[in-house]
Amino acid sequence: MKAVILCGGMGTRIRDANEQLPKPMLPIGDKPIVWHIMKSYASFGVNEFVLCLGYKGWVIKEYFLNYRANTCDIRVGLGSGDVEYLTPGDERNWKVTLADTGLNTMTGGRISRIRRYVEGDEFFLVTYGDGVSNVDIGKLIAFHRKQGKIATVTAVRPQGRFGELQIDRGVVSEFNEKPQVSAGFVNGGFLVCDAKRIWDYVGEDPEASFETDVLRPLSRDKQLVAYEHEGYWQPMDTLREYTLLNELWSSGRAPWKTWND
Repeated sequence: MKAVILCGGMGTRIRDANEQLPKPMLPIGDKPIVWHIMKSYASFGVNEFVLCLGYKGWVIKEYFLNYRANTCDIRVGLGSGDVEYLTPGDERNWKVTLADTGLNTMTGGRISRIRRYVEGDEFFLVTYGDGVSNVDIGKLIAFHRKQGKIATVTAVRPQGRFGELQIDRGVVSEFNEKPQVSAGFVNGGFLVCDAKRIWDYVGEDPEASFETDVLRPLSRDKQLVAYEHEGYWQPMDTLREYTLLNELWSSGRAPWKTWND
């Protein structure tokens, strides 16, 4: 089972935080937000990841290529040249595919371009590289299996600036992207997709939006269901949100931390 993380956007609304890094690499504490997302998945046994890269993707590649050197204590034998990593973490079991999906590719196009990495599985997970949550991934997967639909989206209740879902007895009857006012559930990412049937909706158009061109048709065909999450969920779209997440982490009160140190 693999988790696909969309990491290719330009993050124009949060450039004030750091203009040198792509948004998934903005740190919460001493680790990038994408690491926090991956740790959340790994705490539920999901250790294989496909990162859809675009804007400044080489920064993300460099981070993972040098991951052990950047995160472990190291002992170097100056005579032999031997290198020993002294503090391996749970991440040693991770397998991370770093896929270049294009600089200007939209979210639907990015999913299309990683098809070969996930279509051999029963299903795959999808989320955005800029939002953290304490959603129970195990319960989310069990819910998806029980519903038997092509896709499941995690529905949350934040302020109304995200894709709004109309839910009828668990089935998404309407999908509206970014309404002006919202008092109901919205698209919180953390999706599950059928790895065989989803491609009837995901084409090869690089300008296709996953939200508009995939999720909306799925909802029209009654093939998109909602897993209602009443717990914590927070995107990092603005400097204020970046600051908030770092304050929570530094105070030891991060609600999305579902793993043990």
